[in-house]
Amino acid sequence: MLDWMNRFPQMNEETLRNLKRFIDDNFREFTRSYGAMIEGFFDPLRQMLIQAERLMLGMPWLLVLLIVGALAWAGSRSVRLMAASVLTLAAIGYFGMWEDTMRTIAMILVCTLVAICIGIPLGILMARSNRVQSGMNPVLDVMQTMPSFVYLIPVVMLLGIGRVAGMIAVVVYALPPIVRLTNLGVREVDREVIEAADAFGSSAWQKLWNVQLPLALPTIMAGVNQTIMMALAMVVIASMIGVQGLGQPVLRAISNQYFTLGLFNGFAIVGIAIIFDRISQAFGRRLQKHRGGMDV
Repeated sequence: MLDWMNRFPQMNEETLRNLKRFIDDNFREFTRSYGAMIEGFFDPLRQMLIQAERLMLGMPWLLVLLIVGALAWAGSRSVRLMAASVLTLAAIGYFGMWEDTMRTIAMILVCTLVAICIGIPLGILMARSNRVQSGMNPVLDVMQTMPSFVYLIPVVMLLGIGRVAGMIAVVVYALPPIVRLTNLGVREVDREVIEAADAFGSSAWQKLWNVQLPLALPTIMAGVNQTIMMALAMVVIASMIGVQGLGQPVLRAISNQYFTLGLFNGFAIVGIAIIFDRISQAFGRRLQKHRGGMDV
């Protein structure tokens, strides 16, 4: 009995080693067999990102500043926020980081759009079914707690280094907030409002489109805000697999100990994060006021 107990850790270690080898070998074989097909499936996303980069890089810098200022004003009606957003972008351009910034913004916009297109329907599905919610919550927990570097491993093995791999890693990392907050927003809609819609003979689609989603929109906007922030954080990490933007100079600065290069690009990332955060929060607050019947 004692001899078997002494051998048990060795047997367990050998079993674990064989299991790891089995998983690695099968995943490697899967990538060899289906990697090209999967890459072709995601090619429209690559084209979307390329077009977004061309658009951002092709726009005159003055037009970009005007658009950002207009968005800040439309969301907040604050001259201070509008001026701070414009001056931050102008300072980024003055210090020679404009092109990398535009590439980063293009990646964030595309990844956020993809995350919204996937996350809102998933959140609605969770809100309409407790069973789906019970099944999705553990998946979302894993996605939120998994170290960000781990996302890069299977994606790179499947798709190699490049834009598509980085985009998928960013979308997966940024997806949980929009799913969770869409689910929360739809579930928090007042039951009396739903009953009133039923009394008027609304169909399930009419209730969703005309009642639940408009009332849940402030909460959904909070999810969009968090998705943007997580996408921006992951874009920097995704520079390790070839994603162009502000993350690559930061990575180069770490590798070669260029203090000022890392510092300036780090400040640029912080500046973009603050701009996106403040503008999206401002739109969320305006939607909240509108829902509450307050004047804006």
